[in-house]
Amino acid sequence: MQNKLELRAGTPNDATREYLPEEIYGSDMVINEAGNNSIPWNPRLKKCQEALVTEGELDTWYEYVPESYDGTKDVPLVVGLHGGLMTGWGHSTYTSWTMVADREGLICLFPDAEQGRVWAVEKIFDDDDGGDRIFTPKVPKDKKDNHDLNMLLALIRRMQEKYRIDPGRIFMQGMSMGNLMTHMFTRYYGNILAGAAGSACSSYANVLFDENYNIMNEAGPVAVWQTRPENNGVPSFADKADESRVNRYNRWYWLKINGCDTIPQIHIDGEDNYAFYKGKYADQVFLDVKNRDHGQTLDEAFLYWDYFFSGLRKNPDGTITQSKTNLPRQGDAYAAAFAEGADLVWWKNKPQKLSTAPVLWQKLKYHGLNGGQLVRGEYLCVPVSFLAEMASGEYIPSEDTLTAEIKLPDGRRLQFARGSIGCLIGDKLRSMSCEALHRNGELLVSAEWFAEAVLNLTVTKCNGVVYITDHFAVLSSFMADLIRDLLTEQADPASYDRLMREDVKRIERS
Repeated sequence: MQNKLELRAGTPNDATREYLPEEIYGSDMVINEAGNNSIPWNPRLKKCQEALVTEGELDTWYEYVPESYDGTKDVPLVVGLHGGLMTGWGHSTYTSWTMVADREGLICLFPDAEQGRVWAVEKIFDDDDGGDRIFTPKVPKDKKDNHDLNMLLALIRRMQEKYRIDPGRIFMQGMSMGNLMTHMFTRYYGNILAGAAGSACSSYANVLFDENYNIMNEAGPVAVWQTRPENNGVPSFADKADESRVNRYNRWYWLKINGCDTIPQIHIDGEDNYAFYKGKYADQVFLDVKNRDHGQTLDEAFLYWDYFFSGLRKNPDGTITQSKTNLPRQGDAYAAAFAEGADLVWWKNKPQKLSTAPVLWQKLKYHGLNGGQLVRGEYLCVPVSFLAEMASGEYIPSEDTLTAEIKLPDGRRLQFARGSIGCLIGDKLRSMSCEALHRNGELLVSAEWFAEAVLNLTVTKCNGVVYITDHFAVLSSFMADLIRDLLTEQADPASYDRLMREDVKRIERS
């Protein structure tokens, strides 16, 4: 940490809901829309133009050099790529990279795409589709002819001539279409990067795998971070399940290349849902942001740096090392996750066997409905024996298993009985969310009720997955899908390979 940070006040323009108001340029205007938050213009941002690739054709980028830079030592370089229809200067105001640069003493670049503010990403656009050319750039089939791709490479080299850039600490980050371009650059020229990160857009299968579903990659392992906002909606598929599958094969792609363990460390911090993967050659991070629309959060640059880039280095021999980061990439110290029908539980940061699979149970109302019924609640009932383990208590079943007790470390004794919604806590009777079930010779009760009422823990639910932890956390949909994969044993290498092929075929047909 080098410098004290300060938030600068801006002038809100709540009447403006344009994607990128030109009035922001050089002003103190700030825009807020569904979490897309701009910061006031930074006067240290410098516009630069040179012909980097084609003689006579000027390329435009914006440089941010912090006040602390004096040219006496090597500093990291971050190249930030704007979203579709945006600009380099726009990316500097809609991210917090300039603030990270002030704190860490790194240099940031924000280049413009060559064609109509959109990046020439391969195999995304059909050049003969007759569509709007503003959003369908011409994309050469040969990477050697791709101006944007080679401009980024030349720009990094130009910065190495201009400033004292640490060659082992060059990073790239992109948002939306800029993330697609970051991913493309990483697949071809990632050998010059220590790490790459991006938000919003997943890459399509046709740029990741050939017709035989083999990985296509020319650069080898790269430390990669992928953020997928819960309400992303890109790519635009028929349903959210398809988007979740695309996220899965994007993760699988880098898990395979980087030699990652398929069991991650899971950490949910508020609405940020992290999966930290450890790799033999390089690591990977997956982040799903609850209630977040397409785009990136204002603090995302800080998250990239503090959890990831701050400890990454590309060595002269091409290997990547990960040293201590500003924030530790560790799973939640106390967390349990359950999925309906899955006989595994996420506990102590790994899947573990349950004696009986959880049952989703409905609390029903019949009275006064003339034979009909209303669902008054749904709860995931799990074995009392495991709840005792969660509570560090002693499990005491009756001989016929129709009743059971838990003796808690604080001296409280809880008793449960088949078919009863009551729980005896000492000499007091308390109603649970639903009645106790009896399955496979064991009592099951609501995990949600037990965690909240007995242990005073946080319970968060999404897509049929229940996550219980000891701090503020909100489970997001793509993380719920990832956890379900882990609890249904679909996250081992063989399953990932099979599922990837099935997913790619499904997406290609849709």
